[in-house]
Amino acid sequence: MLFKLFYTFAKIGLFTFGGGYGMIAIVQDECVEKKRWITEDEFATVLTIAESTPGPIAINCATYTGYAQGGIWGAIAATFGVVLPSFVIIFLISSFFDNLLAYPIVANAFRGIQIGVGLIIFRAGYNMFKKMKKNAFSIVILASALLIMLAINFFALNFSTIYLLIIAGLLGVIFYRIQKIREGKKVES
Repeated sequence: MLFKLFYTFAKIGLFTFGGGYGMIAIVQDECVEKKRWITEDEFATVLTIAESTPGPIAINCATYTGYAQGGIWGAIAATFGVVLPSFVIIFLISSFFDNLLAYPIVANAFRGIQIGVGLIIFRAGYNMFKKMKKNAFSIVILASALLIMLAINFFALNFSTIYLLIIAGLLGVIFYRIQKIREGKKVES
């Protein structure tokens, strides 16, 4: 199992560009769809925790999934697997090329990769939206966050997405607490 964890996350780390967000769809495909190491709900929870805690999202996802499958050694194997390819590639590039992006072919390749990464991130978001439990509250939060992010980008405002996460989390606690209280009153009636 440890080798499977290492190999799976090494493959994810080797063939993913764009950082952790670019890995989300691939991690979902490998760990939820193909190998069924974690459920869709667990994956959504992993992403929420990985986004909310310090460190790169891909490493946090690998660590959680590895731990769920193989305990502490599974976490170490998966984390090492996702980190090793990037480390080796960056080490080799820095060793042999002073200014890699000065080569037009490399710069153009990275421009194309940026578009692909954007599409991969969009796909991951779309897949999560399709599978999330939809109610009025979740739709309002989603639409509000989307509009706020568009406004921030359009008007070039300096507003951290961390605040959006904190606000959405607080609203979630309040909304679901009120909902639980209402359900309790209905049962008593």
